[in-house]
Amino acid sequence: MRLYNSLTRTKETFEPIEGNVRLYVCGVTVYDRPHVGHALSTIVFEVLHRYLEYRGYNVKRVQNFTDVDDKIIDRAGREGVAPERLAEKYINAFFNDLDGLNVSRADLYPRATDHIPEIIEMISTLIDSGAAYESLGSVYFSVHADDDYGKLSRRSVQEMLEGTRAVPEPGKKNHADFALWKASKPNEPSWNSPWGQGRPGWHIECSAMVRRHLGCSIDIHGGGLDLIFPHHENELAQSETANRVEPFARIWMHNGLLRLSGEKMSKSIGNIVFVNDELKRFSPDALRLWMLSSHYRSSLLYDEEAILEKERAVRRLRSAIEAESQDAAEQLDPAQFRKRFIQVMDDDLNTPQAVATLFDLRREIFRARDSGMAIRSAQSVLEELAGVLGLTLQAAPSDDGPLSDAQIEQLVSERSELRKARRYEDADAVRKQLEQAGVAVADGPHGAAWTRV
Repeated sequence: MRLYNSLTRTKETFEPIEGNVRLYVCGVTVYDRPHVGHALSTIVFEVLHRYLEYRGYNVKRVQNFTDVDDKIIDRAGREGVAPERLAEKYINAFFNDLDGLNVSRADLYPRATDHIPEIIEMISTLIDSGAAYESLGSVYFSVHADDDYGKLSRRSVQEMLEGTRAVPEPGKKNHADFALWKASKPNEPSWNSPWGQGRPGWHIECSAMVRRHLGCSIDIHGGGLDLIFPHHENELAQSETANRVEPFARIWMHNGLLRLSGEKMSKSIGNIVFVNDELKRFSPDALRLWMLSSHYRSSLLYDEEAILEKERAVRRLRSAIEAESQDAAEQLDPAQFRKRFIQVMDDDLNTPQAVATLFDLRREIFRARDSGMAIRSAQSVLEELAGVLGLTLQAAPSDDGPLSDAQIEQLVSERSELRKARRYEDADAVRKQLEQAGVAVADGPHGAAWTRV
């Protein structure tokens, strides 16, 4: 198996440092419901976990929650609630929404506020080594203490300083230095420390939690592409300095970002599509299939029509699972499809090609059935491989509604013909009939697509 390492910018043969795979994924800052960008990153590394286990590895996946942060404190203040209550609310929302996407749980979800002693211990180690310094009740990591600082993002300290003010901020010796511990401000959460009341900086929490739950050196560190700098760069520097071990992570994996109208989906920009809203409109399988049809290192453009098309694609896969198999001596051998699935997934988790393999197997299942061959074994393999991608291929409960899939297909086709004949009023009447049955229809360059809502 070969994985792309963001540190070396090459595909490398993956071999665990020890017997079990230790996988750490940077999670969310819990001040709002998870959006589809959060789901994309989580699903990428959840599928990696599923696939590694499918290949016979034992995996321990840890995904953190940042539950103390300026954004949490600011929103809690606006809502008039305690920051810890706000964080708990959105941690529960994360689990609820991601469960709805059939995301299997990580082995552990540590929180920053549960690891204050470990954070203080690591900061003390960095101070004792001369790599960090206390100033005005805060503690900063000195980037000049690490000769390799910038090796992940491949940016020099001078490049990092471009565009900053010429005069260092109060307490900092250098603008590029970053906070390990922040002196407390009035009316915000704080903890006792050797440097006074304060709270941890963003980067140190992950280093402390990795060391506590996975060890000083891990196999894979994952997260979104936007975390390479500064978060992962700083995490890498402080971890290797404090732990006195290299590498901190054998392979760094970063997923591409979800974009909306050409911009990264971000709460700060305000162009957010929340997971719970999407689950009211699309099936979990369709959303997963849409995400996995793009390679994890590529950017993904949010496209409702594309997701609707995946609804149709999911039904095609499900129809192959539900097809009736004959009792015949000759059977369709699915071994080549399983082999191809493994080959493409072994090549840097190439889920688009893995998805294509599922549809090729689907086509062969129907060809074999129509020629009188038994297809049960092939159907089992299709379910098996789909399961590696987290697809259930189960009909939604709403499929028991007033219209069957076949009836819906017939009405959608009828509506398309009416539109071609410019009989728009009649076409609108069919659309209304579909909407009353809980079916949404979207028109695109490749025809109409529908989904139950």
